[in-house]
Amino acid sequence: MAAVGLAGYAPANLPLPTQDELPYEDGESMETQLHFYQIALLLEALKLYWIGREDFYAGGDTFIYFSEQQIKKNDFRGPDFFLVQGVDGSRQRKSWVVWEEEGKTPDLIIELLSASTAEFDKTEKKQIYCDQVKVQEYFYYDPYSGELAGFTRQQGQYVPLTPTIGANRQEKFDSPITGLALVQWEGTYQGFTGTWLRWAKPDGTLLPTDREVAGQERLLKEQERLLKEQERLLKEQADARADQADAWAN
Repeated sequence: MAAVGLAGYAPANLPLPTQDELPYEDGESMETQLHFYQIALLLEALKLYWIGREDFYAGGDTFIYFSEQQIKKNDFRGPDFFLVQGVDGSRQRKSWVVWEEEGKTPDLIIELLSASTAEFDKTEKKQIYCDQVKVQEYFYYDPYSGELAGFTRQQGQYVPLTPTIGANRQEKFDSPITGLALVQWEGTYQGFTGTWLRWAKPDGTLLPTDREVAGQERLLKEQERLLKEQERLLKEQADARADQADAWAN
């Protein structure tokens, strides 16, 4: 998301502006449709897996305001995906404004690389998230090349995360702060076939989408139907054998 101007905000003798006073959109479209659907996939699967929980907030392509100095510099950050835990997730927000959230900053941010942002996302923005926003876990991912890297904040510095191997022998990046993992998956989402970044359980099992859950439910219902049909046929066969035995006995 691009930076936008905000002249005249936050003079020293006035309170910091609220989310209703701050810009929450820049009028620019997403880099590509692939970027749009990649964000949607990350949000959909996580929210479905944590359904019923109201102690987290996950957003995509949303401005984050974290300091008065940031506002004065007209330097606004709009991560492609971010997660904040331990907050009221039922409340709608136009932007994430740290001073309206009791100082709470994102626990995890994922940036999707593009030709125009890759270098900045890997260097300067990464350092801002570490030094100023103090994001505990930072990942960047290129939806086209598949480049994926993760970092965790230790003693004020980002330390690279080392990928591990899940039960299905697939490489994954563990996310200690969520208790989940991030994996690359070859498949189709919203009509687009390719490689996608997805949430997974610690063993590498994918967190399903709404459509996948519905498909699993249909499969279970079909299996139940076939089992009942098998039980009916076995009962009919048993009844037939019993009738035949009675006939022979008479």
